[in-house]
Amino acid sequence: MNSKSEVYIGIDVGKESLELSSGQEGKTRRYANTPQGVGQLVEEMAPFKPRKIVLEATGGYERHIVQALQQAKLPVCLVNPTRVRRFAAASGRLAKTDAIDAQVLAQFGQAMRPMVTKPKEGIVEELDQHLGRRRQLVSMITAEKNRLALAGPGVRDDIEYHLAILKERLERIEAKLLALVQSEPSCQRRMDQLCSVPGVGPVTALTLLAEMPELGQVNRQQIAMLAGVAPLNHDSGKRRGKRRTYGGRSGVRSTLYMAALSASRTNPVIRPFYQRLVANGKEKKVALTACMRKLLVILNAMARDQKSWNVA
Repeated sequence: MNSKSEVYIGIDVGKESLELSSGQEGKTRRYANTPQGVGQLVEEMAPFKPRKIVLEATGGYERHIVQALQQAKLPVCLVNPTRVRRFAAASGRLAKTDAIDAQVLAQFGQAMRPMVTKPKEGIVEELDQHLGRRRQLVSMITAEKNRLALAGPGVRDDIEYHLAILKERLERIEAKLLALVQSEPSCQRRMDQLCSVPGVGPVTALTLLAEMPELGQVNRQQIAMLAGVAPLNHDSGKRRGKRRTYGGRSGVRSTLYMAALSASRTNPVIRPFYQRLVANGKEKKVALTACMRKLLVILNAMARDQKSWNVA
């Protein structure tokens, strides 16, 4: 790596290894994705004072390296893999290896200058992990219920037994989530503020606390883009295509959908907004998406206005 100029680092994260590139063609370095390997990578990288260190979100394998880089006060950027793949295709990089992916990530950082990912403070990281487990349990419960509807007498007892276990584990996870929030007064205060909005329940509030740390710190357009509920134009010449939402944080988006569904019936602001859209000919699904965006904007504005929101 050349320390005389700005250095942009790309790290391709795998289950067992970390492939590092400074963007120079053909020059990569591999580290084990273990505590020792992560420590060596951070130690060797720190003297170069990189401008950006870019990694893709990989479903959890990146967690330890991101935390280590943040603790070392290095500018790590966790980016959406879809953006990187499209950047690679636009750059003519169609082949895919760990080394090529690391080089593309470094080049993406230099060209696109992504935002630095802020470290999760307090209990947010633990909340995030428990919420992930809760989603897994909910998914398994749904799958088992679907199987039960089609099951013959020979396996019904087994499915019902498994369902009972899964529901008991779900209750424990939810109790643990609430206990975590209660253990930190500032987090409890934020949750109470979010839940004061009709349509927003504990699961939605917990999801926003854990997965939208930007809430209250960015404007309405930015928060909508982060959640994937911002309408995107699809126009060409005189043709005006339908605006669609795309990308964003899937966990936040799915939780917001259920909150908007509830708010469309109970919230004094969202309910007439939804009814007006439907009366004007909007499809109900489109109207609900607009309600998701409006609800999130309301919550973001509330978080910005609350002086106590960012007080530990």
